[in-house]
Amino acid sequence: MHQATRADIDRWMTELSNWGRWGKTDQIGTVNLITPAKRKEAAALVKDGVSISLAHDALTVKALDNDSPFGHKMLYTGAHPNGDWFMDEYTVAFHGLAHTHMDSLAHTAWKGRMYNGFPQLDVTSEGAKELGITNFRDGIFSRGVLVDIPRLRGVAWLEPGTPIYPEELDAWEKKTGVRIGSGDVVILRTGRWALRAAKGPSDPAKVAGLHASCVRWLKERNVAIAGSDACLDVVPSGVAGVVQPVHQLMLIAVGTPIFDNLDLERLGEEAAKRNRWTFLITAAPTPVVGGTGSTLNPTGVF
Repeated sequence: MHQATRADIDRWMTELSNWGRWGKTDQIGTVNLITPAKRKEAAALVKDGVSISLAHDALTVKALDNDSPFGHKMLYTGAHPNGDWFMDEYTVAFHGLAHTHMDSLAHTAWKGRMYNGFPQLDVTSEGAKELGITNFRDGIFSRGVLVDIPRLRGVAWLEPGTPIYPEELDAWEKKTGVRIGSGDVVILRTGRWALRAAKGPSDPAKVAGLHASCVRWLKERNVAIAGSDACLDVVPSGVAGVVQPVHQLMLIAVGTPIFDNLDLERLGEEAAKRNRWTFLITAAPTPVVGGTGSTLNPTGVF
């Protein structure tokens, strides 16, 4: 059993830091590891031409795990068109446990500092001065690696609040023969959406995910981006006084953007059918100046 305290998180903020690794002004962190060579390697993974969305349909109804529903308002309809045109309006507060999105490195701070030492006061009512989502406007194009812990355990899903430790990441590599490496986008399936479909929304106070001790493992493998079908962190975190230590360590110390609330059910099925756990992953956020993240529709291509 792994234990971690707030003092450990504070120490890991220094031990696992990538600050200055790509220069003092760097704003994309480990995405620097997705090199032109890495993109070419990822493109070569496309064998079948099968493309799968990793986004969940927008949740427009308030629920236990969706306190801020996606807003969809029709402005002009077939019965009341604007000339020959139909139009609608979207509104979304995407951070949270409902909507598929990407966290930029401006999403959180520790002791007043964000990744690479940028001050949290640079995030104002006008948005983030540095580390915003526009830094990723050219998109993500790399090797995706699915880590399917329910399949490793032989269950349909992980129960809410289940922690995942580094030993299981090792066990998944051993089972699949896939070693996670530099520039990879690691995608963690907990079965969250399968659980929701079977039993309805779960209390967000309990979420299956990574224990804080996994961050060192991901840093040592030079992962470019990490994502999951929930919030990546296990909740409760097991670290008194720190709600989401994985988020904070990854975004602040390591400089790794995060994909949250991916829908990985179809990807898991297609990967299992092929016994193939790597694929081309592509994603591009909406380039909102000063944005701390963006809704997202990533795709996995086999």
